[in-house]
Amino acid sequence: MSPAATWLFVSGNVSGRFAKAAAAGADAVVVDLEDAVRPEDKDAARAETRRWLTGGEAWVRLNAVGTPWFDADVEAVAGATGLLGVLVPKAEDPAALAAVSARLGIAVVALVETAAGLHRVHDVATAPGVTRLAFGSLDLAADLGADDTAEAMLFARSTIVLASRVAGLPAPIDGVTTVVDDADAVTTAARYARSLGFRGKLCIHPAQIAPTARGLAPGADEIAWARAVLQAAEGSAGAVTGPDGRMIDKPVLDRARALLRP
Repeated sequence: MSPAATWLFVSGNVSGRFAKAAAAGADAVVVDLEDAVRPEDKDAARAETRRWLTGGEAWVRLNAVGTPWFDADVEAVAGATGLLGVLVPKAEDPAALAAVSARLGIAVVALVETAAGLHRVHDVATAPGVTRLAFGSLDLAADLGADDTAEAMLFARSTIVLASRVAGLPAPIDGVTTVVDDADAVTTAARYARSLGFRGKLCIHPAQIAPTARGLAPGADEIAWARAVLQAAEGSAGAVTGPDGRMIDKPVLDRARALLRP
């Protein structure tokens, strides 16, 4: 199966939204104990999250390692039957990520969103228990004093894609798009992420799920191209010329097959 593409956040202290988030159609639901929850609401959010995980399923974004809330977050979700995995923000220390995975016995998605995390991303990607990388562009931009634009974040995005591939992980998850009510903008952002090698995206509202999925999926023109390439190469033992007059060799065939893979 393809790895989850759309990841929907829901605030951990608003339990009334958990069921709605689960029914919204995202590939993965992430109950957020970090940015969406004020310090004074952390305890309540943990309790509500634990209660949900006794009957429902979700991923959980913990508070960052080293914060006053991290240890309590881990204890709150440990052993929960509905816990699918955790997102660890500000991922920088491979040993800390491995310890989280060992303590919980669950998959870890490492959120790369600091300069130190990006600098050590290859070590982060190979940490025991880390099953996928995700990108936090807003946090990284703030850490660097940069703008959260496609140009400013291009190096970071490409580095995370490269680290995922070298480590043998599934293609990474891109960060959030802050626009909610412009479906075309959401799709465009997802399509850009896909063009760089991402195959997932974090969503902050149910309205983003469908346009994000469209942007992450191959377009009709790509599907038609892939089918034409495979048809042209059928029965050939070497390179052939495709329907567009360009050479078809193994890398081209590999890309065509990948586009048609479920």
